[in-house]
Amino acid sequence: MMYLRLFLVFLEIGVVSFGGGYGMISVIRDTMLSHGFLTEEEIMNFIAVSESTPGPIAVNMATFIGSSQGGLLGAFLATLGVVLPAFVIILLIAAILKNFMQYKGVQGFLGGVRPAVSALILATAITMGLKVFFGITNVAGGFAFDRKAVVILAVLCGVGALFKWGLKRKASPILMILISAGCGMLLYGVL
Repeated sequence: MMYLRLFLVFLEIGVVSFGGGYGMISVIRDTMLSHGFLTEEEIMNFIAVSESTPGPIAVNMATFIGSSQGGLLGAFLATLGVVLPAFVIILLIAAILKNFMQYKGVQGFLGGVRPAVSALILATAITMGLKVFFGITNVAGGFAFDRKAVVILAVLCGVGALFKWGLKRKASPILMILISAGCGMLLYGVL
């Protein structure tokens, strides 16, 4: 029963999510919390790990969450559920419509979906920021300022500025993840 539930939950996420993995994060978060699969802290950890590993973030999250809930079979079914809708839609589009983007209805649909996806990504970033930097998880919750998280953010901003203005290029996301991981280990006492 757990395996069917995992598949169906991620199938639903795959069907209703537009805008790629980052657009899916808020849907995955809300769904995992409402079904009681994960806590807020676990979701944040899964996002961090999914962002740090190769591959699309939504697929990585589905795989990690499925694995945590149902082992190898859970990982497979959750990943299949989140990928299947996009695969079927793209297959249908490729088979039926050759010049799909030329249709006004399609352009209008995508024009309407883009702001919603941007809003979902922004809302997720704000929610995660409030949790990471201030410990706020809900309106009635307490306030716990995390100086160490702010220090890590400042270091990353400094490195980003150094690359942008000093080296005249963008900092590698891999480098930024490694720097933040190193700072986290130093500041949170792992090293």
